[in-house]
Amino acid sequence: MLTGKQKRHLRALAHHLTPIFQVGKGGTNDHIVRHVVEAIETRELIKVSVLNNCLDDPREIGQWIAEEAGAELVQVIGKTIVLYKESKDHKTIELPKGKN
Repeated sequence: MLTGKQKRHLRALAHHLTPIFQVGKGGTNDHIVRHVVEAIETRELIKVSVLNNCLDDPREIGQWIAEEAGAELVQVIGKTIVLYKESKDHKTIELPKGKN
Protein backbone atom coordinates (compact mmCIF):
# COMPACT_ATOMS: atom_id res chain seq x y z
CA MET A 1 0.00 0.00 0.00
CA LEU A 2 1.35 3.39 -0.98
CA THR A 3 1.41 6.32 1.43
CA GLY A 4 0.07 9.73 0.48
CA LYS A 5 3.60 11.06 0.09
CA GLN A 6 4.52 8.21 -2.26
CA LYS A 7 1.37 8.72 -4.33
CA ARG A 8 2.13 12.44 -4.68
CA HIS A 9 5.65 11.59 -5.84
CA LEU A 10 4.33 9.09 -8.41
CA ARG A 11 1.67 11.53 -9.66
CA ALA A 12 4.39 14.11 -10.25
CA LEU A 13 6.47 11.57 -12.20
CA ALA A 14 3.45 10.44 -14.23
CA HIS A 15 2.43 13.97 -15.22
CA HIS A 16 4.60 13.97 -18.35
CA LEU A 17 3.87 10.39 -19.41
CA THR A 18 1.56 9.62 -22.29
CA PRO A 19 -0.92 6.74 -22.02
CA ILE A 20 0.42 3.54 -23.57
CA PHE A 21 -2.85 1.57 -23.46
CA GLN A 22 -6.44 2.45 -24.33
CA VAL A 23 -9.63 0.83 -23.09
CA GLY A 24 -12.38 1.15 -25.69
CA LYS A 25 -15.95 0.01 -26.10
CA GLY A 26 -14.91 -3.62 -25.65
CA GLY A 27 -14.00 -2.82 -22.04
CA THR A 28 -11.33 -4.68 -20.11
CA ASN A 29 -10.22 -8.27 -20.51
CA ASP A 30 -7.36 -10.62 -19.69
CA HIS A 31 -5.59 -9.57 -22.88
CA ILE A 32 -5.10 -5.96 -21.72
CA VAL A 33 -4.06 -7.15 -18.25
CA ARG A 34 -1.33 -9.33 -19.77
CA HIS A 35 0.01 -6.35 -21.74
CA VAL A 36 -0.14 -4.09 -18.67
CA VAL A 37 1.82 -6.66 -16.62
CA GLU A 38 4.54 -6.83 -19.28
CA ALA A 39 4.77 -3.05 -19.69
CA ILE A 40 4.68 -2.22 -15.99
CA GLU A 41 7.57 -4.62 -15.31
CA THR A 42 9.88 -2.57 -17.53
CA ARG A 43 8.46 0.91 -16.90
CA GLU A 44 7.15 0.69 -13.29
CA LEU A 45 4.77 3.62 -13.89
CA ILE A 46 2.23 3.69 -16.73
CA LYS A 47 -0.87 5.53 -17.85
CA VAL A 48 -3.96 3.92 -19.33
CA SER A 49 -6.54 5.97 -21.21
CA VAL A 50 -10.26 5.16 -21.20
CA LEU A 51 -11.85 6.17 -24.50
CA ASN A 52 -15.14 8.05 -24.71
CA ASN A 53 -16.90 5.07 -26.32
CA CYS A 54 -16.24 2.93 -23.22
CA LEU A 55 -19.32 2.84 -21.01
CA ASP A 56 -17.55 1.52 -17.89
CA ASP A 57 -16.48 3.77 -15.02
CA PRO A 58 -12.74 4.64 -15.22
CA ARG A 59 -12.36 4.17 -11.45
CA GLU A 60 -13.74 0.64 -11.65
CA ILE A 61 -11.55 -0.14 -14.66
CA GLY A 62 -8.47 1.18 -12.85
CA GLN A 63 -9.23 -0.83 -9.73
CA TRP A 64 -9.84 -4.01 -11.72
CA ILE A 65 -6.66 -3.69 -13.81
CA ALA A 66 -4.60 -2.90 -10.70
CA GLU A 67 -5.93 -5.96 -8.86
CA GLU A 68 -5.48 -8.30 -11.81
CA ALA A 69 -1.96 -7.01 -12.62
CA GLY A 70 -0.83 -6.89 -8.99
CA ALA A 71 -0.17 -3.15 -9.30
CA GLU A 72 -1.05 -0.09 -7.22
CA LEU A 73 -3.70 2.33 -8.46
CA VAL A 74 -2.00 5.70 -8.05
CA GLN A 75 -4.64 7.99 -9.55
CA VAL A 76 -7.71 8.17 -11.75
CA ILE A 77 -8.23 11.63 -13.14
CA GLY A 78 -10.92 12.04 -15.74
CA LYS A 79 -10.44 9.12 -18.11
CA THR A 80 -6.75 8.58 -17.35
CA ILE A 81 -5.54 5.84 -15.01
CA VAL A 82 -2.06 5.84 -13.44
CA LEU A 83 -0.66 2.49 -12.26
CA TYR A 84 2.57 1.65 -10.41
CA LYS A 85 4.34 -1.59 -9.61
CA GLU A 86 7.92 -1.91 -8.42
CA SER A 87 10.00 -3.73 -11.01
CA LYS A 88 12.07 -6.75 -10.05
CA ASP A 89 14.66 -6.32 -12.81
CA HIS A 90 14.34 -2.70 -14.02
CA LYS A 91 13.94 -0.66 -10.82
CA THR A 92 14.37 3.05 -11.56
CA ILE A 93 11.88 4.83 -9.27
CA GLU A 94 12.88 5.50 -5.67
CA LEU A 95 9.84 6.10 -3.49
CA PRO A 96 10.08 8.51 -0.55
CA LYS A 97 10.17 6.82 2.85
CA GLY A 98 8.13 7.52 5.94
CA LYS A 99 4.64 8.66 6.64
CA ASN A 100 2.53 11.41 5.02
